[in-house]
Amino acid sequence: MEYSRLIALGALVAAVACSSGPSPEAPAPQATAEAAEGITAAAITTDDLALHLAAFAHDSMMGRESGTLGNYLATEYLAAEAARIGLEPAGDVGTYFQTLPLVQRALDPEASLGAGGQPLELGTDYVPLPGMGHFLPFGMAGSLDGVETIFAGRASDETPALTAEQVAGKLVVLDVPVGPDGEPNLQAWRPFTLRAYSSAAGIAIALLELMPPAWLRFIQQPQMTFGGGELPEGPLGMVVTREAAARLLGGSIEGASVGDPGVTVEGSFRFVETPAAHPARNVVGILRGADPSVRDQYVAIGSHTDHVGTTSQPLDHDSVWAFNHIVRPMGAESPQREPTAEEEATIRQLRASFETIRRSRLDSVFNGADDDGSGSVAMLEIAEALVNAAERPRRSIIFVWHTGEEKGLYGASWFTDNPTVPRDSIVANLNLDMVGRGMEDDIEGGGPAYLQLIGSRRLSTELGDLVEEVNTTGGLGFEFDYQYDADGHPQNYYCRSDHYMYARYGIPIVFFSTGSHQDYHQLTDESQYIDYEKLRDVSRLVYGIAETIANLDHRIVVDKPKPDPNAPCRQ
Repeated sequence: MEYSRLIALGALVAAVACSSGPSPEAPAPQATAEAAEGITAAAITTDDLALHLAAFAHDSMMGRESGTLGNYLATEYLAAEAARIGLEPAGDVGTYFQTLPLVQRALDPEASLGAGGQPLELGTDYVPLPGMGHFLPFGMAGSLDGVETIFAGRASDETPALTAEQVAGKLVVLDVPVGPDGEPNLQAWRPFTLRAYSSAAGIAIALLELMPPAWLRFIQQPQMTFGGGELPEGPLGMVVTREAAARLLGGSIEGASVGDPGVTVEGSFRFVETPAAHPARNVVGILRGADPSVRDQYVAIGSHTDHVGTTSQPLDHDSVWAFNHIVRPMGAESPQREPTAEEEATIRQLRASFETIRRSRLDSVFNGADDDGSGSVAMLEIAEALVNAAERPRRSIIFVWHTGEEKGLYGASWFTDNPTVPRDSIVANLNLDMVGRGMEDDIEGGGPAYLQLIGSRRLSTELGDLVEEVNTTGGLGFEFDYQYDADGHPQNYYCRSDHYMYARYGIPIVFFSTGSHQDYHQLTDESQYIDYEKLRDVSRLVYGIAETIANLDHRIVVDKPKPDPNAPCRQ
């Protein structure tokens, strides 16, 4: 990597960081883009990917949480690069930005809950859950005075244990699901279960003491969500301790049977709205196709710009790294537990080895280099390579950097509900989310050729076959892992990233990922741990797939049933 290129890109980042403030209606940042002319090569290279990611996942981006200054700066950077590369603005009113009506919702501290005349303590016995789009379909305000409780078994993706009539107007108590290994599955809030009980007055999940501290801190913080109009209706949601669940049921949850009535409760809570500190916005650009007969059709390439921000409790970076690599192989997806004595000794050895090569440092920024800095910068490289190709593709390519994925797929939901091109003109969506890791020490079965594919044949057999063909003919040699695409897979990845917002409208999709790892949603997801050769090869694969789709003599054929766009996602 050339030092002069780093200086030039540093100047661009500084210009973005010193911008005067939010300006969603401002024209595309041409002047900034021109200043960065010639920084990157026309081809997809590891140097360019590293250059972009060093800026995009830098501490100065403050973890890129939607609705914050960090994400605002990140979208400024992407728009400037889109302009420099030569993409047409395709956001609102001639800009690269499509602004979402997000607000910040926080719990009113006057919340209360009691069971059988005895109060439960907020934050200790129960924590209310805000509605979060497709993830948490809960109401934002309501009363539980005089409401009866009822036990509905375990949360799951299976057919609900009780009918809508049985739970109507009641507080439903759910136990956590159990995985194949007999351990609690913390992915307890499956939308299918929760939406099935939408007639209830409330839903209480006996999960509180099992939640990792980071999860608990997250749900207790003010949350970004769509604002405007009346607060969303629906059952009040909460997580409770198992002891609190027993008080709600009038007996232990272990001894309860489905349909057992509990005690009468009293209480109420509501969430209040305040404006987001900074605009939450997608970045949208178009490479116009060469063939007038099909240039009004679009191949969509997407990623997400946001991560999870910062923490007010800085931790030693290398200690977190060592702990997670021994105890939590999938980062935040692994249950929180104490290390064994043997593991503790290994963690100390790892920590000591770091001290011999670098100083310890406190870390408070969730940089999100892989999640999803990797997909975001891959899109920049794909776009630049397509713009500079010897021949432009026949169809147009629309690049959408979504915000709010971590909040509930908000950016992708908003774009597909309010597209800046006709929705039925989008022929496919290629989603890159976490595409910079996947080596042997990251995930079981990992290696240089490892890549997860999800959803590639769920709507179109042709699309899945095309991906395989491009991988073979292009000489990239990826070994695709399809296990996470299996129906009912407990990780539920098909429903957890931006591509599903396209798939729900019948648009064929492919979700590319190198998988979870020890640094997922951790302070240690930094650019120094990215495999840039893998990231380059994934970028080249997606480039080839997008170009092939764009040059077909027909639209990708949809030969599978289309989902109901208003129904909850089920993998």
